[in-house]
Amino acid sequence: MNEVIAIFVTIFLAELGDKTQLATIAFAAKYGWKTAFTGAILGLAAVNLLGALLGDWLGDVVPLDLIHKGAGILFITFGVLMLLGKL
Repeated sequence: MNEVIAIFVTIFLAELGDKTQLATIAFAAKYGWKTAFTGAILGLAAVNLLGALLGDWLGDVVPLDLIHKGAGILFITFGVLMLLGKL
C-alpha cells in the first residue's frame, strides 16, 4: 500500500500545473466540470495503463538500472528541448 501512496503523490505533484491540467481547466470552462473530469480521468487512465504495461514488459527484458538511466536521459533531453523552445 505504501508503494501506491508514493506513486499517487508523485503523479499528483508532477501533474499540478501541467498542460494536462490546463487543458482540463479549459474543457471544464466550456463543457462543465463533470464532463471535463470524466474525460480527463479516462484519458489519463488510458495513457497510464499503456505506461504501466510498457514498464512491466520493459522490467522483464531490460535491467532496472538501464531503465533508470534511460528515463533520466529522456527527462534531461526534454528539459533541454523545452529550454530551447523546441517543445
